[in-house]
Amino acid sequence: MFLNKTYLTIVLCIAGLTAHAQYTEVINSNRPGVSRSAFSVGTNVVQFEAGPYTVKEEHTPLKYDVSGFGVDFAARYGLLFPQLEINIEGVYQNDTQTDYRSTIPLDLKRSNFKNLTLGAKYLVYDPYKNAGEEKPNIFSYHANKRFKWSNLIPAVAVYVGANFDSADNPYTAPGVEGFSPKVMVATQNNFASGWVLVMNFSKDRIGTDFSDFQYIITLTKAINEQWVLFGETQGIHSDFYADNLFRFGGAYLWGKDFQLDTAVTFNTKDTPSVFGLNLGVSYRLDFHKDPGMDNGTSAEEEAERKANKKRKKNKKKGDDASPDSDNKRKKETQDIDFDDE
Repeated sequence: MFLNKTYLTIVLCIAGLTAHAQYTEVINSNRPGVSRSAFSVGTNVVQFEAGPYTVKEEHTPLKYDVSGFGVDFAARYGLLFPQLEINIEGVYQNDTQTDYRSTIPLDLKRSNFKNLTLGAKYLVYDPYKNAGEEKPNIFSYHANKRFKWSNLIPAVAVYVGANFDSADNPYTAPGVEGFSPKVMVATQNNFASGWVLVMNFSKDRIGTDFSDFQYIITLTKAINEQWVLFGETQGIHSDFYADNLFRFGGAYLWGKDFQLDTAVTFNTKDTPSVFGLNLGVSYRLDFHKDPGMDNGTSAEEEAERKANKKRKKNKKKGDDASPDSDNKRKKETQDIDFDDE
């Protein structure tokens, strides 16, 4: 939800880099928020994302409230191809539900995974792959700044995962347990001036009696090379639970491999009302190597090596075309003719 909703914003929109290589010089985190960007972390990059949060819910008609804390987490790895990422993610919560329907309030302690999913994401379409091939209009400043309809074409990724829900889980619908599939389509638009739009459309716990559909829309704005702000809306629709949640927050790039973030979550209904505060951290272990650089030489050294090779080749051609070379070839020809006689 984020560096493709956060610092990918900076990389793509401020630094002017293209995203087709997937790997970015600064951390590419999905935080803050809960949406998933279309781009992966990059090959041979191991990334950890986690965020402890507080939660407060009040259900007015049913006369109960919930207060507690939890943590959402993810581990991501770029495998084999720049477009491919495997990940495990989940949410663990510990809270107390207080029932006020009787004379004496009853407290129920609860704790479990709200979700735990293992999956893989693959970028199937990248409109920014050949963006560097577009040439600027040297005759018109306004032509270069004009809105382009092609910018509305997003990057598109598909996700396939498997949920695991334990039996008697207080956070899932009755009868939902064991493994169930999850599928998702993630899109991403990188606009000018540091704006990034990410959208997710997912179908979760497929095959159960309480499968749900979710959409998430996240809009991110890069303020500078370190600060990013975001707003997000999430819709959840199922027979067990339905809601429309809103999130606002920001993130700070502490270092190229380390990010901090925060966000608030709330809704506008009382069945139940929701308010949460989240603090998060993202950290990556960067083992990425660009293709063609495994020989230990940098891009500059490789370019210099090729230039020297070309100069030597041109010099050899020049020597072969010199007068001395012509005289030498004539002498060799005469010697051959003399020997034949």
